[in-house]
Amino acid sequence: MELYIDTANLSHIRECASYGFISGVTTNPSLLAKEDPKKDVKDIIKEIYATVGGHLSVEVNSLKTDEMLKEAEDILSWFPEATIKIPMLPSGLGAVSELAKRGIPTNVTLVFSPTQAIAANNAGATYVSVFMGRLDDIGMNSSDVLDDICEIWNVNEYDSSIIAASIRHPMHLLDAARSGAHISTVPYNVLMQSLKHPLTDSGVAAFVADYEKMKAAKAGK
Repeated sequence: MELYIDTANLSHIRECASYGFISGVTTNPSLLAKEDPKKDVKDIIKEIYATVGGHLSVEVNSLKTDEMLKEAEDILSWFPEATIKIPMLPSGLGAVSELAKRGIPTNVTLVFSPTQAIAANNAGATYVSVFMGRLDDIGMNSSDVLDDICEIWNVNEYDSSIIAASIRHPMHLLDAARSGAHISTVPYNVLMQSLKHPLTDSGVAAFVADYEKMKAAKAGK
């Protein structure tokens, strides 16, 4: 399962990219709005791509098919490498279908059910983003929903990749991997949390202490 970072924060992206374990980035208008308002969104997106490369989803903000297509064309005019992120709406699927015919990669976002996921795949989506945290928020078991979607993908051998999104904690990450999601897109704080373990910290501290003892003993000879 590949890991993407779900943010538009350049310092967080640079840090995670330096560790070598992320394969891409996802953004949305809400994440971009948190960044420097004085900086052009286009510049932020280009800088993100220059830092990480790989997958970078850029979301449209329109609700009608023709307007989504115009917005996608504009995005691609200044960022040809973009994956166009489109909401799970009937009009959105119309845009996905047309972009697929043109060979343009798309990421259908805000997917909450297996039937929505099937429709997104059939429209030609390259990626289908299933939102785990928001499902849990309304009392549904997001792992069960993701299990169903991944099973449908395995049975039908669908081509699109499943992205586990709205990851709130490391257990979501683990559940996504167990279900068989191809990708998880994860906020910075959850990524960092997933790398930590108290036994690792205590083990490193013990190794360092023992090494210093050896150095001291050697210096005392």
